[in-house]
Amino acid sequence: MTPRISVVVPVYNEGEEINAFLDRVFESVSMPFEVLAVYDHPDDTTLPHLEAYAAKDPRLIPTLNSYGPGPAAALKFGLDHAEAPIIVVTMADGSDDPKQIEPLAFLVERGVVVAAASRYAKGGQQVGGPFVKRIMSRGAGLSLYWIGRVGTRDATNSFKAYDRNFVRRVGIESDTGFELGLEMVAKARRYRQPVAELPTIWLDRTVGASNFQVWSWLPRYLRWYRYAFGPRLS
Repeated sequence: MTPRISVVVPVYNEGEEINAFLDRVFESVSMPFEVLAVYDHPDDTTLPHLEAYAAKDPRLIPTLNSYGPGPAAALKFGLDHAEAPIIVVTMADGSDDPKQIEPLAFLVERGVVVAAASRYAKGGQQVGGPFVKRIMSRGAGLSLYWIGRVGTRDATNSFKAYDRNFVRRVGIESDTGFELGLEMVAKARRYRQPVAELPTIWLDRTVGASNFQVWSWLPRYLRWYRYAFGPRLS
């Protein structure tokens, strides 16, 4: 059966913790879907657990990224190889609420090109996480919403659903970190395509360390922040 949703998840040495994440995803989504768990190296500690899980449920597809190391390349590889017309990007650390995968996908089916899970919309919340990262993310998100009119208060959150045709039409230029989410929101604004959001409660991971590198990735995020304020593109 052709999936209606492709869920793309970059993984990096998650180990057996990936099983709890996958259980929550498969319990939460009832529509036909696939999960592309994208890893960089065959010796990633996540792979044996992915293969065991996929043997029980073929909707999980362990996917070796050949575009190069890092989350940006993994996300691009996953989006390029997704079969469904709607692609949802979520993180494997349990910070995102998998019950919102379908509501985000429904928004895309109704016509938006990007549907964002927003920590800063009314009813949303961010629990935990580095203080500096929280302040920067909130400041960027709210200023883009109120001044840039991008359609979401949380442009930097990676938990989003995308219209696959839109992503392939505008292309992916991100090559660092998790800037993809901000890039797609900025491009949607420049092309005057609709963006919507749903409030979400984001919980900081309780196991392992985050791979988010605020200062080294900041210049790339600033690029897309500025890009969103540019003139309309045809």
